[in-house]
Amino acid sequence: MQASPIQTAQGQTGQASALAPFRYPAFRAIWTANLFSNIGAMIQSVGAAWLMTELTDSHVLVALVQASATIPILLLGLFAGAIADNFDRRRVMLAAQTGMLVVSAILATLSYTGNVGPWSLLALTLMVGMGTALNGPAWQASVRLQVGRADLPQAISLNAISFNLARSVGPALGGILISLWSTSLAFALNAVSYIGMIVVLMLWRPVATPPRREPMLAAIVRGLRFCAASPPILKVLARGLLIGFGAAGLQALMPSIARDMLHGTELDYGLMLGGFGVGSILTAFRISKVRQRFGSEAVVTAATVIFAAALVLMASATSIPMAVAATFLGGMGWASTMTSLNVAMQLRSPEDILGRCLSIYQAITFGGMALGAWVWGALADATSLETALHGAAIWLIASLAMHFIAPMPTREEGRIDSVPAR
Repeated sequence: MQASPIQTAQGQTGQASALAPFRYPAFRAIWTANLFSNIGAMIQSVGAAWLMTELTDSHVLVALVQASATIPILLLGLFAGAIADNFDRRRVMLAAQTGMLVVSAILATLSYTGNVGPWSLLALTLMVGMGTALNGPAWQASVRLQVGRADLPQAISLNAISFNLARSVGPALGGILISLWSTSLAFALNAVSYIGMIVVLMLWRPVATPPRREPMLAAIVRGLRFCAASPPILKVLARGLLIGFGAAGLQALMPSIARDMLHGTELDYGLMLGGFGVGSILTAFRISKVRQRFGSEAVVTAATVIFAAALVLMASATSIPMAVAATFLGGMGWASTMTSLNVAMQLRSPEDILGRCLSIYQAITFGGMALGAWVWGALADATSLETALHGAAIWLIASLAMHFIAPMPTREEGRIDSVPAR
């Protein structure tokens, strides 16, 4: 029987090298396609956020563009996790990617014809968020099918680097394209960017145990019971909720900061997002070794302090370079935290309910971000952007109490080591 064009490497012993996952053909192909898809998503994110600043003066509505991408993860995440565990994860990702392509194409058409308003923009970005919610658990759970178990932490870090590479290039590119043409081009390019991932997924034929089907509600309850009964996972979920809520202060308000605080353009906003991405990339390359040496708790605590410092610096920013420096710090804190939390969840979740465990993690973390986007946006409307940024920084510093109440799990605490390497 002829081999599929994209196969997962078999019979290789995982190594601790940061680039070891690239030895696997499936990981290489999916990582590359995902990079271009992420660039398209970041271009669209810049377009949607900046378009909202042109459609309304409300800081809340501008912040809700960010929240619209994360609210579906909160509302639909548990169902998405059960779907990822009950069905072929590759097919789930194909369905989600195709749906996001269609919605992005509709958004491009409406923007080009001038028929998009604040609420239709939110509705369509919400629909893209629904696709992200469906795709997320299946995507993250499929990493185990692409690399050996020993290379899993490095693969997770490389996936974070892919996203943050896109976050470095995409925003500046998006700002340039919007200034040269219009937001409709940003939305159209995002629609095109899904094609590569769809093709790669159609060619990929992973070797996986067929999923055991369970009734949807029973599957969700099983995942919730496991997470609720696992003290290490509860610690991770608590940190994700608290940090996500505070981190939203920087990410959701960034378009308003560029426009109202700094009187910048769409290109300036793209540069600010690019600074966030560069900080994330430089951190993601080294964070695995730092975590191995000092432990997850030390990394998450330091990252929280760094992100709080970024918020304070942004609140006092008087120029675009100063704002880019703040977002660079924010990117360092974000990558350190999110990579550490994701690895902690993956290593403590059984394979047969991995999608549900990751969906619970995503629902809580990104649900915290969605709620934070609304709270900090409302506070900015009621007071000022500077006050909202300082409030988010104070929240993150207060969350450091978890260092004493519920520290991150130690290296061997709660680990699941029953999954064979592929």
